[in-house]
Amino acid sequence: MSKNPVIIYGASGYTGRLIAEYLRDFGIPFTAAGRSKAAVEAAMASVPGIETARYDVLEVPHRVEALAAAFKGRKVVCNVVGPFITKAAQTLEAALHAGIHYVDTTGEQASIIAARDSWGERFAEKARVCVPATAYMYAPSEIAARIALETRGTDTVDGLTMFDGIPTFTSTQSIYVQLKEDAHYLLDKNLAKWPRAQGYEMNVPGYHETKLATPWGGTGNPIWLMGEPSVRSCKWVAGVLSREIMTGVVAMQRDYEENVRPLPPAQQEKILLERAGAVQQSMPPRENPVLHRTIDSAMARGSTAASHVTLFGTCAYKQTGVIQATAARRLVESGPLVTGFASPCSAFGYRELLAELESYGLTRVQRFY
Repeated sequence: MSKNPVIIYGASGYTGRLIAEYLRDFGIPFTAAGRSKAAVEAAMASVPGIETARYDVLEVPHRVEALAAAFKGRKVVCNVVGPFITKAAQTLEAALHAGIHYVDTTGEQASIIAARDSWGERFAEKARVCVPATAYMYAPSEIAARIALETRGTDTVDGLTMFDGIPTFTSTQSIYVQLKEDAHYLLDKNLAKWPRAQGYEMNVPGYHETKLATPWGGTGNPIWLMGEPSVRSCKWVAGVLSREIMTGVVAMQRDYEENVRPLPPAQQEKILLERAGAVQQSMPPRENPVLHRTIDSAMARGSTAASHVTLFGTCAYKQTGVIQATAARRLVESGPLVTGFASPCSAFGYRELLAELESYGLTRVQRFY
């Protein structure tokens, strides 16, 4: 018996439900998988319109052999199981053994770099694509950057991503776990390290007041643009629009540097996971498009050329659902634009991803100059 072409691994979580919702819209059959069949079934029961979706549910442990067997005969896995720094390798290995495409929702720059360095060539050898961070925050911000770089003579990108919303459990874990990692920006075609535990006052399009942002682990754009011949440098910062939350984030980073980093690595990880679990344990409420707004702003510069492009959007996690479902549909129906390690826009086309987000009313482009 043939298997559904798409498998959502981690389907019991908030983001997994949204991917299922939009795969249902696209009419793509999928398998909702996770470590607990009961939890996955409960999550799917809350997906709007699920009664018209073509799907099944699968329980699978987080082990390479079991995952590879579950992936065999499919075309793509949408991996939503994080933190990706510690958990993505098993899923990547299983996807490679099964010979299928891989996309995930990581927000961790260290995980993106690991996917590039450890898995990119291996996926290319099998004519498959490995696309980390196929999600908000990094796919829409990449769209903004690539539109800004359409202006001839630009070679440097200065970017900002801000949003309103409540991080999910996995997102919260990722925020804490990546405190251990270096955050990088692109400087003259080489990666340079951001200062640790530093906040930055940013002028945000659409607001008179400045907002507080951080390097947010470095983001994906310095890695995406590192191989572009016309791009020399890229800095990107990000944050939540609430100053109160961001003040707490910077304080958390400073506490880590002063009190946790000196400890042995195993103890560091234990403390970070405990703190993450204490912050967010329950399922966040469904996003409200009136309240949960997003901003992705890219300024591209050259010696005399300049361009400023901003995506004004809403509902970061809904955007992730659309982006993941769009990527999966592309991989099922026609395949990626490239193979091996790739960014979301290089694998699926930045205008194509933008068109799907716009069709759901989740973002709109504004070019300032």
